[in-house]
Amino acid sequence: MSDIQYVAVIGAGTMGNGIAHVLGKYGLHVTLCDSDRGALDRALATIENNLAREVAKAKLDQDGAHAARARITPTVKLDDAAPADLVIEAIPENRTLKQELFRRLDAMLQPEALIASNTSSISITELAAATSRPDRCLGLHFMNPVPIMRLVELIRGLATSDLTAARAQQLVHRIDKTPVEVRDFPGFVSNRVLMPMINEAIFCVLEGVGKPEAIDEIMKLGMAHPMGPLALADFIGLDTCLNIMEVMHQGLGDPKFRPCPLLRSMVAAGWLGRKSGRGFYSY
Repeated sequence: MSDIQYVAVIGAGTMGNGIAHVLGKYGLHVTLCDSDRGALDRALATIENNLAREVAKAKLDQDGAHAARARITPTVKLDDAAPADLVIEAIPENRTLKQELFRRLDAMLQPEALIASNTSSISITELAAATSRPDRCLGLHFMNPVPIMRLVELIRGLATSDLTAARAQQLVHRIDKTPVEVRDFPGFVSNRVLMPMINEAIFCVLEGVGKPEAIDEIMKLGMAHPMGPLALADFIGLDTCLNIMEVMHQGLGDPKFRPCPLLRSMVAAGWLGRKSGRGFYSY
Protein backbone atom coordinates (compact mmCIF):
# COMPACT_ATOMS: atom_id res chain seq x y z
CA MET A 1 0.00 0.00 0.00
CA SER A 2 1.62 3.26 -1.14
CA ASP A 3 2.09 5.93 1.52
CA ILE A 4 0.58 9.38 0.95
CA GLN A 5 3.23 12.09 1.24
CA TYR A 6 1.93 15.01 -0.82
CA VAL A 7 -1.58 16.38 -0.36
CA ALA A 8 -3.32 19.23 -2.12
CA VAL A 9 -6.13 21.02 -0.29
CA ILE A 10 -8.53 22.96 -2.50
CA GLY A 11 -10.24 25.83 -0.73
CA ALA A 12 -8.56 28.03 1.88
CA GLY A 13 -11.58 28.74 4.06
CA THR A 14 -12.11 27.65 7.65
CA MET A 15 -12.02 23.93 6.88
CA GLY A 16 -9.31 24.08 4.21
CA ASN A 17 -6.83 26.02 6.31
CA GLY A 18 -7.50 23.75 9.29
CA ILE A 19 -6.86 20.63 7.20
CA ALA A 20 -3.67 22.13 5.75
CA HIS A 21 -2.47 23.06 9.25
CA VAL A 22 -2.87 19.53 10.58
CA LEU A 23 -1.34 17.86 7.53
CA GLY A 24 1.70 20.16 7.65
CA LYS A 25 2.09 19.65 11.38
CA TYR A 26 2.35 15.88 10.91
CA GLY A 27 4.98 15.97 8.20
CA LEU A 28 3.01 16.00 4.96
CA HIS A 29 3.79 18.39 2.14
CA VAL A 30 0.71 20.47 1.36
CA THR A 31 -0.33 22.64 -1.56
CA LEU A 32 -3.12 24.94 -0.39
CA CYS A 33 -5.03 26.18 -3.42
CA ASP A 34 -7.63 28.92 -3.68
CA SER A 35 -8.52 31.18 -6.60
CA ASP A 36 -8.76 34.13 -4.18
CA ARG A 37 -5.34 35.43 -3.14
CA GLY A 38 -6.93 37.27 -0.22
CA ALA A 39 -8.42 34.03 1.06
CA LEU A 40 -4.98 32.41 0.91
CA ASP A 41 -3.41 35.28 2.84
CA ARG A 42 -6.08 35.04 5.53
CA ALA A 43 -5.66 31.26 5.69
CA LEU A 44 -1.90 31.49 6.18
CA ALA A 45 -2.35 34.11 8.90
CA THR A 46 -4.82 31.81 10.65
CA ILE A 47 -2.48 28.82 10.37
CA GLU A 48 0.43 30.84 11.79
CA ASN A 49 -1.72 32.11 14.67
CA ASN A 50 -2.96 28.61 15.47
CA LEU A 51 0.55 27.17 15.37
CA ALA A 52 1.71 29.96 17.70
CA ARG A 53 -1.14 29.08 20.07
CA GLU A 54 0.03 25.46 20.12
CA VAL A 55 3.56 26.61 20.94
CA ALA A 56 2.24 28.81 23.76
CA LYS A 57 0.36 25.82 25.20
CA ALA A 58 3.48 23.62 24.90
CA LYS A 59 1.73 21.29 22.46
CA LEU A 60 4.38 22.03 19.82
CA ASP A 61 7.87 23.50 19.94
CA GLN A 62 8.97 26.49 17.89
CA ASP A 63 10.98 24.39 15.43
CA GLY A 64 7.98 22.16 14.86
CA ALA A 65 5.77 25.17 14.17
CA HIS A 66 8.25 26.60 11.67
CA ALA A 67 8.59 23.22 9.95
CA ALA A 68 4.81 22.80 9.73
CA ARG A 69 4.37 26.22 8.14
CA ALA A 70 7.25 25.57 5.72
CA ARG A 71 5.52 22.44 4.41
CA ILE A 72 2.44 24.44 3.29
CA THR A 73 2.72 26.07 -0.13
CA PRO A 74 -0.06 28.48 -1.16
CA THR A 75 -1.12 28.87 -4.78
CA VAL A 76 -3.91 30.34 -6.88
CA LYS A 77 -3.28 27.79 -9.66
CA LEU A 78 -5.26 24.56 -9.54
CA ASP A 79 -2.69 22.95 -11.85
CA ASP A 80 -0.19 23.06 -8.97
CA ALA A 81 -2.19 20.23 -7.39
CA ALA A 82 -1.28 17.86 -10.24
CA PRO A 83 1.57 15.96 -8.50
CA ALA A 84 -0.46 15.23 -5.33
CA ASP A 85 -1.01 11.70 -4.02
CA LEU A 86 -4.30 12.88 -2.52
CA VAL A 87 -6.48 15.93 -3.10
CA ILE A 88 -8.97 17.04 -0.45
CA GLU A 89 -11.53 19.53 -1.68
CA ALA A 90 -12.96 21.95 0.88
CA ILE A 91 -14.89 24.34 -1.36
CA PRO A 92 -18.45 25.59 -0.64
CA GLU A 93 -21.19 22.99 -0.07
CA ASN A 94 -22.54 23.08 -3.63
CA ARG A 95 -22.97 19.85 -5.60
CA THR A 96 -22.44 21.40 -9.05
CA LEU A 97 -19.24 23.20 -8.00
CA LYS A 98 -17.83 20.07 -6.42
CA GLN A 99 -18.67 17.85 -9.40
CA GLU A 100 -16.94 20.27 -11.77
CA LEU A 101 -13.87 20.35 -9.52
CA PHE A 102 -13.79 16.53 -9.40
CA ARG A 103 -13.85 16.48 -13.23
CA ARG A 104 -10.96 18.92 -13.47
CA LEU A 105 -8.90 17.08 -10.85
CA ASP A 106 -9.50 13.73 -12.53
CA ALA A 107 -8.07 15.10 -15.78
CA MET A 108 -4.85 16.41 -14.21
CA LEU A 109 -3.93 13.99 -11.43
CA GLN A 110 -1.71 10.93 -11.58
CA PRO A 111 -3.66 7.71 -12.23
CA GLU A 112 -3.19 6.38 -8.68
CA ALA A 113 -4.03 9.65 -6.92
CA LEU A 114 -7.03 9.79 -4.62
CA ILE A 115 -9.72 12.47 -4.64
CA ALA A 116 -11.52 13.19 -1.38
CA SER A 117 -14.30 15.58 -0.48
CA ASN A 118 -14.70 17.29 2.87
CA THR A 119 -18.42 17.58 2.11
CA SER A 120 -20.68 17.40 5.13
CA SER A 121 -23.73 16.06 3.28
CA ILE A 122 -23.38 15.61 -0.51
CA SER A 123 -23.28 12.13 -2.04
CA ILE A 124 -19.76 10.82 -2.57
CA THR A 125 -21.12 8.43 -5.22
CA GLU A 126 -22.45 11.38 -7.24
CA LEU A 127 -19.18 13.29 -6.97
CA ALA A 128 -17.13 10.21 -7.89
CA ALA A 129 -19.33 9.62 -10.95
CA ALA A 130 -17.92 12.83 -12.43
CA THR A 131 -14.52 11.11 -12.70
CA SER A 132 -12.93 8.13 -14.43
CA ARG A 133 -11.67 6.87 -11.05
CA PRO A 134 -14.72 6.35 -8.81
CA ASP A 135 -12.83 3.57 -7.01
CA ARG A 136 -10.28 6.16 -5.85
CA CYS A 137 -12.80 8.75 -4.59
CA LEU A 138 -14.13 9.03 -1.05
CA GLY A 139 -15.34 11.42 1.62
CA LEU A 140 -13.08 12.69 4.41
CA HIS A 141 -15.35 14.85 6.55
CA PHE A 142 -13.24 16.71 9.11
CA MET A 143 -14.86 18.42 12.09
CA ASN A 144 -14.51 22.11 12.88
CA PRO A 145 -12.16 23.32 14.34
CA VAL A 146 -9.94 20.85 12.52
CA PRO A 147 -6.77 21.29 14.66
CA ILE A 148 -8.75 20.34 17.79
CA MET A 149 -11.45 17.84 16.81
CA ARG A 150 -10.35 14.21 16.56
CA LEU A 151 -13.11 12.74 14.37
CA VAL A 152 -12.93 12.26 10.61
CA GLU A 153 -15.99 10.67 9.00
CA LEU A 154 -14.71 8.39 6.25
CA ILE A 155 -17.41 7.92 3.62
CA ARG A 156 -17.21 5.30 0.91
CA GLY A 157 -19.02 5.91 -2.34
CA LEU A 158 -20.62 2.93 -4.04
CA ALA A 159 -17.41 2.23 -5.98
CA THR A 160 -14.77 3.22 -3.40
CA SER A 161 -12.22 0.39 -3.21
CA ASP A 162 -10.89 -1.30 -0.10
CA LEU A 163 -7.40 -0.07 -0.99
CA THR A 164 -8.58 3.54 -1.20
CA ALA A 165 -10.30 3.28 2.17
CA ALA A 166 -7.22 1.66 3.72
CA ARG A 167 -4.88 4.37 2.37
CA ALA A 168 -7.18 7.07 3.70
CA GLN A 169 -7.45 5.42 7.11
CA GLN A 170 -3.65 5.20 7.28
CA LEU A 171 -3.40 8.94 6.59
CA VAL A 172 -6.03 9.87 9.18
CA HIS A 173 -4.25 7.83 11.84
CA ARG A 174 -0.94 9.46 10.87
CA ILE A 175 -2.34 12.92 11.64
CA ASP A 176 -3.54 11.71 15.06
CA LYS A 177 -7.23 11.63 14.24
CA THR A 178 -9.80 8.85 14.38
CA PRO A 179 -11.46 7.68 11.16
CA VAL A 180 -15.00 6.36 11.54
CA GLU A 181 -16.46 4.75 8.44
CA VAL A 182 -20.07 5.47 7.51
CA ARG A 183 -22.29 4.80 4.52
CA ASP A 184 -23.01 7.28 1.75
CA PHE A 185 -26.38 8.71 2.82
CA PRO A 186 -27.37 12.41 2.85
CA GLY A 187 -25.81 14.08 5.89
CA PHE A 188 -23.90 10.86 6.73
CA VAL A 189 -24.15 10.39 10.53
CA SER A 190 -22.79 13.58 12.07
CA ASN A 191 -25.06 16.04 10.30
CA ARG A 192 -28.03 13.73 10.04
CA VAL A 193 -28.16 13.83 13.84
CA LEU A 194 -26.80 17.34 14.48
CA MET A 195 -28.60 19.47 11.89
CA PRO A 196 -32.19 18.46 12.77
CA MET A 197 -31.38 19.43 16.37
CA ILE A 198 -30.14 22.84 15.23
CA ASN A 199 -33.15 23.21 12.92
CA GLU A 200 -35.53 22.38 15.78
CA ALA A 201 -33.81 24.96 17.99
CA ILE A 202 -34.44 27.54 15.24
CA PHE A 203 -38.11 26.51 15.15
CA CYS A 204 -38.18 27.16 18.92
CA VAL A 205 -37.00 30.72 18.25
CA LEU A 206 -39.51 31.17 15.40
CA GLU A 207 -42.41 29.94 17.53
CA GLY A 208 -41.42 32.03 20.55
CA VAL A 209 -40.74 29.02 22.77
CA GLY A 210 -37.59 30.68 24.06
CA LYS A 211 -34.96 33.28 23.22
CA PRO A 212 -31.68 32.06 21.71
CA GLU A 213 -29.84 32.56 25.00
CA ALA A 214 -32.41 30.47 26.88
CA ILE A 215 -32.42 27.66 24.34
CA ASP A 216 -28.63 27.45 24.32
CA GLU A 217 -28.39 27.59 28.12
CA ILE A 218 -30.88 24.75 28.48
CA MET A 219 -28.90 22.53 26.11
CA LYS A 220 -25.59 23.38 27.80
CA LEU A 221 -26.76 22.91 31.37
CA GLY A 222 -29.36 20.21 30.81
CA MET A 223 -27.67 18.11 28.12
CA ALA A 224 -24.00 18.89 28.90
CA HIS A 225 -23.39 20.30 25.41
CA PRO A 226 -20.23 22.44 25.33
CA MET A 227 -21.99 24.93 23.04
CA GLY A 228 -25.68 25.59 22.51
CA PRO A 229 -27.21 24.68 19.12
CA LEU A 230 -27.81 28.29 18.04
CA ALA A 231 -24.31 29.44 18.96
CA LEU A 232 -23.05 26.36 17.12
CA ALA A 233 -25.15 27.25 14.06
CA ASP A 234 -23.56 30.71 14.06
CA PHE A 235 -20.12 29.08 14.33
CA ILE A 236 -20.79 26.68 11.43
CA GLY A 237 -22.45 29.35 9.28
CA LEU A 238 -26.21 29.56 8.79
CA ASP A 239 -25.80 29.27 5.02
CA THR A 240 -23.94 25.98 5.51
CA CYS A 241 -26.65 24.73 7.88
CA LEU A 242 -29.31 25.59 5.30
CA ASN A 243 -27.41 23.85 2.50
CA ILE A 244 -27.07 20.68 4.57
CA MET A 245 -30.74 20.67 5.56
CA GLU A 246 -31.76 21.10 1.91
CA VAL A 247 -29.52 18.21 0.82
CA MET A 248 -31.07 15.95 3.46
CA HIS A 249 -34.63 17.12 2.74
CA GLN A 250 -34.19 16.47 -0.99
CA GLY A 251 -32.16 13.27 -0.63
CA LEU A 252 -34.22 11.57 2.06
CA GLY A 253 -37.65 12.97 1.13
CA ASP A 254 -38.78 13.20 4.74
CA PRO A 255 -40.59 16.40 5.87
CA LYS A 256 -38.81 16.25 9.23
CA PHE A 257 -35.75 17.61 7.41
CA ARG A 258 -37.60 20.71 6.11
CA PRO A 259 -35.44 23.79 6.83
CA CYS A 260 -37.02 26.22 9.26
CA PRO A 261 -38.41 29.32 7.47
CA LEU A 262 -36.51 31.54 9.93
CA LEU A 263 -33.25 29.89 8.83
CA ARG A 264 -34.08 30.67 5.20
CA SER A 265 -34.93 34.28 6.06
CA MET A 266 -31.74 34.86 8.00
CA VAL A 267 -29.61 33.47 5.19
CA ALA A 268 -31.48 35.64 2.65
CA ALA A 269 -30.78 38.66 4.87
CA GLY A 270 -27.06 37.85 4.96
CA TRP A 271 -27.14 37.04 8.68
CA LEU A 272 -24.83 34.05 8.43
CA GLY A 273 -23.39 33.94 11.94
CA ARG A 274 -19.84 34.66 13.03
CA LYS A 275 -18.47 35.15 9.52
CA SER A 276 -20.91 37.97 8.74
CA GLY A 277 -20.93 39.48 12.24
CA ARG A 278 -24.57 38.67 12.89
CA GLY A 279 -26.64 35.52 13.28
CA PHE A 280 -28.56 34.51 16.37
CA TYR A 281 -25.96 36.58 18.20
CA SER A 282 -23.92 39.66 17.30
CA TYR A 283 -20.15 39.36 16.85
